[in-house]
Amino acid sequence: MSEPSFEDLLKQFDQTHPQSGAGEAAVGDKVRGVLVSIGEEFAFVDLGGKSEGRIEVSVLKDAEGNLKSAVGDTIETHVTGKDEDSGMLLLGSQHGHRYHGIEEVEGAYRQGLPVQGQVSAAVKGGVEVQVAGIRAFCPASQVDIRFIEDLSELVGQRLDFRITKFEGGRRPNLVLSRKVLLEEEQRLRAEETRAQLHEGAVLSGIVTSLKDYGAFVDIGGLEGMIHISQLAFGHVKHPSEILSVGQPVEVSVLRIEPPSGPKGREKIALSIRALARDPWQEAAENFPVGQRVSGRVSRLQPFGAFIELAPGIDGLVHISELGAGRRVNHPSEVLNVGDPVEATVLGVDSERRRISLSLDDTKGSDLGAQTPAVMPGTPAAEAPEKTMGSFGALLQESLKKGQS
Repeated sequence: MSEPSFEDLLKQFDQTHPQSGAGEAAVGDKVRGVLVSIGEEFAFVDLGGKSEGRIEVSVLKDAEGNLKSAVGDTIETHVTGKDEDSGMLLLGSQHGHRYHGIEEVEGAYRQGLPVQGQVSAAVKGGVEVQVAGIRAFCPASQVDIRFIEDLSELVGQRLDFRITKFEGGRRPNLVLSRKVLLEEEQRLRAEETRAQLHEGAVLSGIVTSLKDYGAFVDIGGLEGMIHISQLAFGHVKHPSEILSVGQPVEVSVLRIEPPSGPKGREKIALSIRALARDPWQEAAENFPVGQRVSGRVSRLQPFGAFIELAPGIDGLVHISELGAGRRVNHPSEVLNVGDPVEATVLGVDSERRRISLSLDDTKGSDLGAQTPAVMPGTPAAEAPEKTMGSFGALLQESLKKGQS
């Protein structure tokens, strides 16, 4: 009796070790495979272990519509569903398809596939949606990840949903959720964002909400906060002066704090200011000593008045420089917040971010020649000693007066 061939042994192994369904990738799992073919609408991926997946070609294209991958390339993606007829895994971020008739809709429900529907009305507790000519209901809590105050804004829009409840019969009962799809998409995007998340990283995001203390930004499945002090170099009273909800922004990651608990999320501090040019780098050039400059009073303190000369640059008029020779007990005796003023630059210290000013317009003529600029309060250079010649001249003059 001849020994079994390798092919016979392989068949025997497959029969005695059938592929377990428990080991198959589930919806939401990250998978890795090789592109084996690319068609006009779909591409097919060999996932190994006799498993194959289908992905929309649009997922493989960049913003200009060019393919980012070719046959033979290895790609990483996620399982979004399963074709019940063929058993093929559906990959990528496939959107809901239009279905026709109750049978196709029921098939989508059993496979967990997203369906496309049109919001037809805002009703009590949610919205009414038409799916393949069947009236369905989506509760308000399942319409979006965030609270939508006016659901009527969605009427007429075509959106993707997942069927969470299906009851057939003469009057089918369908309950939908858009939130679960958005959460899945957010989770997948968050994984991709975390892979490139580190202090100093520059990311693109969308402003999601504005608070008195800062702005929240979605940077791709994760949300970070820009503190009001990190919005700009200049003084900002409220984030709405610079940003609006829905605005795309570019931010720098300042720091990342790990989650405080198993269900917590990392705290991500962001900055727009970190990407802007520091105005103090050119302060000495733009505000030379002795020059008269214009500004506006930004705030008053017992020791003087701060003048905004440019966004992010404030100069200080010390209280002793406010009265032009007369005594001033408090800056409010001379100035009010918001007043336009002209002042003379007395000194610039770019490293300490300080500019000293004076309201006395007579001080500008002889200060312009000082190089380098000296801030008031810093030790002045020693005055040169008088020469003997000068002293001798005075002595001779005194002797002449005594003889006359």
